[in-house]
Amino acid sequence: MTEKKKIHEGLITKALSNGMFRVRLENDALVLGYISRRIRLNFIQILPGDRVQIEISDYDSTKGRIIHRLSNKKSKNKESNNEELDNKESNNEELDNKESNN
Repeated sequence: MTEKKKIHEGLITKALSNGMFRVRLENDALVLGYISRRIRLNFIQILPGDRVQIEISDYDSTKGRIIHRLSNKKSKNKESNNEELDNKESNNEELDNKESNN
């Protein structure tokens, strides 16, 4: 019996070690994603802020395999992606300012 996998679109929020990334899906769920063999062999660079397609198993919905890096043209919500990144950058700056004051 084959395992059913769902393909979702998400935004890379954080780069972790060994080709693993924190991915925020369209439904605001956070998933741990690792890059597929094809992406690894072709040296495709994935950075925080990139849109990706991620394949998630029905058995473990907290982990998934990143199977494709999307260009901004293929992304469903190009304008909302830019707004999300701007909001996150401003939030990070506010946190840095608070930490430096303490």
